Amino acid sequence: MKIIKYIKEEMEIIKTRDPAIKSNLEVFLYPSFKVIIRYRIAHYFYKKKHYLIARYISEKAKRKTGIEIHPGAEIGKGLFIDHGTGVVIGETAKIGDNVTIYQGVTLGGTGKEKGKRHPTIEDNVMISTGAKVLGSFTVGENSKIGAGSVVLKEVPKNSTVVGVPGKVVKKDNKKIESEALDQNLPDPITEELENIKEEIKVLKLRL
Repeated sequence: MKIIKYIKEEMEIIKTRDPAIKSNLEVFLYPSFKVIIRYRIAHYFYKKKHYLIARYISEKAKRKTGIEIHPGAEIGKGLFIDHGTGVVIGETAKIGDNVTIYQGVTLGGTGKEKGKRHPTIEDNVMISTGAKVLGSFTVGENSKIGAGSVVLKEVPKNSTVVGVPGKVVKKDNKKIESEALDQNLPDPITEELENIKEEIKVLKLRL
C-alpha cells in the first residue's frame, strides 16, 4: 500500500508542476517519474549495502531516461526534473523538498574533496537548464540558479545566482548593486593570442 501511495504522490507532483500534461497516464511516460521511482528502489538497496544491485538499478534508469542519479544521493519529497536529459546527481548530494531541476544540470564535485563531495540543495530551490553546482557547499532554501551558471561556493537562502562563476544578483527580493559584480568572463582565445605576440617579441629580440 505504501508504494501505491508513493506513486500517487509522485504523479501529483508532476501533474502540478507541468501544465503540459493532459491525462494521468501521461505521467508514466515522463523521465522524471521513471527515474525517481527507480532511484527510491536503488537507494533502499544502497542503504542496505547491496551496492551492486543499487548501481545496476540506477544504471538501467540512466540508460532509459538520460538522467543519472547515484543511489547514494539523499533526495527529499517533491523533486521534479523537467525534461531531464543530461542531469547528473552525485553520490553525496543532498536534496531537500520541492526542488525543481531542469535539463543538463549537474550536482557534482570538483575532484578536490573527500567524504562529502557534492552540494546540499535545500527546500524549494530551482536550478535552471545547464547549471553546474560543484562542491560540498549548501544552496540555501528558496534560491534560484540561472541557466548555464557555474556555482562554486555557498549560496545564501532566498538568493538568485547567475553567471560563470555564479554570483548572487538578488537576495531577499532585493537586487545586489551591479558595481559589486564582476561579469567579465575570461576569453581564452584572446589570452592565447596575447601570449603568442609576447613570444614573437622575444624571438625577434633574440634574432
